Amino acid sequence: MEAPAAPHSPADPASVEITVTSPDQMRELGRRLAKLLRAGDLVMLSGELGAGKTTLTRGLGEGLGVRGAVTSPTFVIARVHPSLGDGPPLVHVDAYRLAGGLDEMEDLDLDVSLADSVIVVEWGEGKVEELTDERLQVRIHRTVGDGSSLGAAPEAAETDEVRHMTVTGIGDRWAAVDLGVLTA
Repeated sequence: MEAPAAPHSPADPASVEITVTSPDQMRELGRRLAKLLRAGDLVMLSGELGAGKTTLTRGLGEGLGVRGAVTSPTFVIARVHPSLGDGPPLVHVDAYRLAGGLDEMEDLDLDVSLADSVIVVEWGEGKVEELTDERLQVRIHRTVGDGSSLGAAPEAAETDEVRHMTVTGIGDRWAAVDLGVLTA
C-alpha cells in the first residue's frame, strides 16, 4: 500500500491514494476503514464493474460487526445489515440501475436512515451527494490487463488484481480524520 497524501483543511478535502493487489487486501482495507466510520457516515463507492466495490463493502461489514453476508444489492437496490453489537447498522445500496438520481433515491428513505446508520452507496455519484455535505468518496480504478485470457502470462493475471484507489473525505466530519491509517 502507498503513502498518504499531505495534511488538509476543510476547504481542501482529505485524500489518500492506496494500491491494493488482491481481494483479500481489499477486504482488509474495508475492515480498517470501518474503524473510522460512525453512525451518520455516507460512503460513496465508484469504479467500473468488477473494481471491488462489493468486496470493500464486505470488509466494512466485517469491521462494523454486522449480521448477514454482504453481497451485491444490484437487484434489490438496498440491503440493511443490523449490528451484532452496539454499533450502527450498515445500509448497502447499489444505485447502478437507478437512473432518476435523488428522486429515486428518496424512495429508499436514506435520509431517514443516515443519522443512525453507516450508508454505503455503490454507483452513487450524481445521485446521493445531496443527502449530506459530509461524505467519504472512494474511487476504485481497476488496472485491466489480459490476465483473464486463457494462457495469459502470470504477470498479466496479477495486473488484473491491482486496484488504484483514491479515498477522499469531504466536509468538516472528515477534516480531522487521518485517512493515512488506511495505508498501514
